[in-house]
Amino acid sequence: MSAHAEPLGHSHGGNANEHPPPIHYSSKINPGVVGIFLFIGSEIMLFGSFFTVYFFDRVVNAHAHPGTWPPTVDGHQFERPWFVALINTCILVTSSFTMHWALTSLKRNNRAGLCAGMTLTVLLGLTFLLTQVVEYHRIGFNTSDTSFAATFFGLTGLHGCHVFIGLLILLAMTVRSFRGHFSPEHHHGLEIAGIYWHFVDVMWIVVYITVYVL
Repeated sequence: MSAHAEPLGHSHGGNANEHPPPIHYSSKINPGVVGIFLFIGSEIMLFGSFFTVYFFDRVVNAHAHPGTWPPTVDGHQFERPWFVALINTCILVTSSFTMHWALTSLKRNNRAGLCAGMTLTVLLGLTFLLTQVVEYHRIGFNTSDTSFAATFFGLTGLHGCHVFIGLLILLAMTVRSFRGHFSPEHHHGLEIAGIYWHFVDVMWIVVYITVYVL
């Protein structure tokens, strides 16, 4: 072996301490954003299974008791609190606007708008969740009463769990916003949280129309 042979692992002009080159992405979309959209796709399928059960129950009831929905038990028909749910819908839709305001403020380097928007979004989401809990206590029926009651609580409860998870994410993003962790150039964490929250809002509109209106 030549005395001038290079050590194993070294190359001309190379440096053993150099870091590997950055990962090359074939798409201009951030991988985290792609991931949240894939996750939302799986969540849509989950909600779809619950909607399938709800409509199946409604079809079966239509054959047994035509023209009666929700069904009656001992001559008493279940009442859906559509007006309270409508107010809750307005609250949640408003939270989407405040979330958008927060993200837009960040892109404009408006720290005050970012913090205010995130705080309002968390408060509106918490108000929605507490209102739904109060509705459960006063609704007058439980999951064991009929299949309609079970699917009603199943759909609204599933969405409520998503709101709760969304609130935890938004609370973490709010704390990071107050600590100055985001910038107009680096805000993918906040953007991903916003995408999830918008999904929760849109899904509630579908739940509201399906369960409370139709």
